[in-house]
Amino acid sequence: MPPPLSPPSTTTTTTAVLLFLLLITISPSPTLQQQSDLDSDCTNRWIHIRHLPSRFNFDILSNCSAAHHPFSDDLCPYLPNHGLGPKTHNQSHSWFRTDPSLLELFFHRRMLEYPCLTADPSAADAIYLPYYAALDSLHYLHGPDYNSSSQHGLQIYNFLRFQNSPEIWLNRHGHDHFLVLAGSAWDYNQPLNTDPPSWGSSFLELPEFFNVTTLTLESRAFPWQEQSIPYLTSFHPPNVALFDSWINRVRSSKRSTLMLFAGGGRISSAPNVRRSVRLECDNSSNCSKSNEFSKLCEFIDCSNGVCEHDPIKFMKPMLRSSFCLQPPGDTPTRRSTFDGILAGCIPVFFEDLSAKKQYGWHLPEDRYGEFSVMIPKEDVVFKGVSVLEVLKAIPHGEVRRMRERLIEMIPRIVYRKHGSSLGLKTMKDAFDIAIEGTLQRIKSRLEDVRDD
Repeated sequence: MPPPLSPPSTTTTTTAVLLFLLLITISPSPTLQQQSDLDSDCTNRWIHIRHLPSRFNFDILSNCSAAHHPFSDDLCPYLPNHGLGPKTHNQSHSWFRTDPSLLELFFHRRMLEYPCLTADPSAADAIYLPYYAALDSLHYLHGPDYNSSSQHGLQIYNFLRFQNSPEIWLNRHGHDHFLVLAGSAWDYNQPLNTDPPSWGSSFLELPEFFNVTTLTLESRAFPWQEQSIPYLTSFHPPNVALFDSWINRVRSSKRSTLMLFAGGGRISSAPNVRRSVRLECDNSSNCSKSNEFSKLCEFIDCSNGVCEHDPIKFMKPMLRSSFCLQPPGDTPTRRSTFDGILAGCIPVFFEDLSAKKQYGWHLPEDRYGEFSVMIPKEDVVFKGVSVLEVLKAIPHGEVRRMRERLIEMIPRIVYRKHGSSLGLKTMKDAFDIAIEGTLQRIKSRLEDVRDD
């Protein structure tokens, strides 16, 4: 675990941004000739990366400061390392100040080293659009003159459909295309022609994109084309030794706190599960301690984004906690879920939409009972069920078994660093699983379309 962190620099020069973009642009990618020996391994796995003008990806990064988008965080300090952010300290090899908003950038970089790339779109099983859709949405939400969020996505659609090899799009009408949207789908489903516009853009409401598979941090239940993939954490190991070292740290960590909640400090006066959890954590400090735990509950105040780029604030407390409470907030999902899993802190969910109905590719639905606890939020808010008492009643042997199952899940939610060792590449990470799921979904969808 890294030592105490120093704050990142808040200044990013134009030169640094340009150099960063250049490094991405010249990153090598396989050609058909280079992949000829892997044909047997690439059956049904070929992916073509659409070439897009830089205005749809790299140019967006040049407007990374809050000055361009006053209602957004300054993302410039977190662009290094192809979207993983700066290292937490100079000697770190696995820990970064990662902002989940830059998933689109990092995913693009990982796609460039995908082993089954083809330069021929007609030979591809899927086509990747390196469009930074969530980052581009800020342009439509906070334009110089007015909110034009209903137009978000129209420019790239017109480019794909009419300007750049339109036959690639028309061949399957977008059914073979996929992209990454680094945000909650709920922020991109504003009804078209809403007056006045509400928060968010209409990107996912455009009929032009209804056929495109969209990988999001949080999806809605009904659109077939949306699929949630894990939030970026701050841990991105480059080799097996560093990954195994962390797993050993997680397995051997002494769990001196029964349960932990990391989140905002503000409590709503309305009855909800976050309020109930926070009050129970506060009240538990007055309870008598057992011989096993020095604390029954620990609250990590992450108000005003203080935890977002400083993993030591929450990772150390999570390492010493048995259970991590994951109550829904503005939306059901939380990055904290994946930070907790990474720390071997057994997640406690209060509704299925927080994870079970979201991340089925990475955390199989039929295994949730093996590595997590479910306490219905209605029972907590309206029936007075005590989270503390529920967790204290779980036998110690069962807790140990749940943690072992949880540790088995860690490789599935970690995004390894780009350019990682060959040994680590044999372990499927969150990116690999997302690509496998996307290819299978596109294959099934194309079969359905042919049958129709």
